[in-house]
Amino acid sequence: MNIEFSYRETWLHRVNPSLKLLFCLTLFMFVLFTHNPSVMLNVTAVTLLGYVAASGHPWKRMALFSLPALLLFVSSTTSMMFYGKGETTWWDFGLIHITKESFFRGVQIGLKSLCFAFVGLLFALTTRPVFLFYSLMQQCKVPPKYAYSFMAAMRLLPIMFEEFQTLRHALAVRGVGREKGLKGLYRKMKAYSVPMLAQSIRRAQRIAVAMEAKRFAGNGRRTYYYVVGFGNVDLFFVAAAAALCAAAYAAGILFPYVDITDVR
Repeated sequence: MNIEFSYRETWLHRVNPSLKLLFCLTLFMFVLFTHNPSVMLNVTAVTLLGYVAASGHPWKRMALFSLPALLLFVSSTTSMMFYGKGETTWWDFGLIHITKESFFRGVQIGLKSLCFAFVGLLFALTTRPVFLFYSLMQQCKVPPKYAYSFMAAMRLLPIMFEEFQTLRHALAVRGVGREKGLKGLYRKMKAYSVPMLAQSIRRAQRIAVAMEAKRFAGNGRRTYYYVVGFGNVDLFFVAAAAALCAAAYAAGILFPYVDITDVR
């Protein structure tokens, strides 16, 4: 079962996957230690702009993928906003105590969650897993036995799902799983888990033997079907990302939206 989505390839799809991964990790660390709400709002706007403009997917699909991020934003913001601590009280009713400090602290946490979500979605939607693992092997020197093992595991997930559906239909025809209560639940779990586990063990053994026969455990020099390198688009990506992040930071410092510069 192959699940593929139609999309428009943008320049970000041609950026080296390891470079994109390094940028995402760097941005995560920058966002994690940013405590200025104005800077955080600008950085979130930049990541949202990149997600909308460079993902290459239809807007309906992007909106659907953004729903969990928006839910996380609302939940994290309100939990910190309603039950936080502060000196300047804005509203107090029962257990709910909203202060100026807790409000901006909650907004800050919500913006961080949105930024993480947009960057993660942009990386996932513009990076093919095969090219990512090939890049990790070639640029980051990840041992092939680990990279190819991950790729094999990803290929096995759709196969396991198909086997699960086949097993479910077979058990339904035989009348298994119609019992109620804990006993019926136990029998249903046993009927599913034992065949799936046996098939997984056999398949893993075959893959291990095949990889050992192809000398994936060796330390010799290997050739690759896909050669992933660096190009002009990578230089443009680094320059554009650095310029946008620097502009967002400078604008937040020089032209703040609120008078609070540190929410800690």
